[in-house]
Amino acid sequence: MVAVLGAAGAGASNADTAAPQTRQIASSVLGSDYKVTLTALRSAEDQYAASVRLQVYTQSGGAWKESDRVTVGDVDGWFWYPLTGSGAVCEFSTASTEPAPLTVSLLITPSIGCSEPTHYVVKQGRVYAG
Repeated sequence: MVAVLGAAGAGASNADTAAPQTRQIASSVLGSDYKVTLTALRSAEDQYAASVRLQVYTQSGGAWKESDRVTVGDVDGWFWYPLTGSGAVCEFSTASTEPAPLTVSLLITPSIGCSEPTHYVVKQGRVYAG
């Protein structure tokens, strides 16, 4: 009986380590000009910490090609589970203009609530603080 439980425990452990370490949490396509995504990146050092990557893509040869990326907030400055759970994105607003304004607010924790909105501007495929 002990050997069976030990083997089952080992299988569960291997499944945990194979879990995805990134998760897209928001995406928006602005006409045919830009695609903007927010991705949670789980920390390699702290299983509870995460970073958030904002990526901008432009159309090139009929496909989306990354043109810029920035980190939202601090590296490993977010919590993985709130970021990847229900209600993680408090605000993600964009507009199809040039330059394109972009606002991001994310859930810190359910008890703390949402982060202050961070404003960016996407101009010619590049991300600038707004």
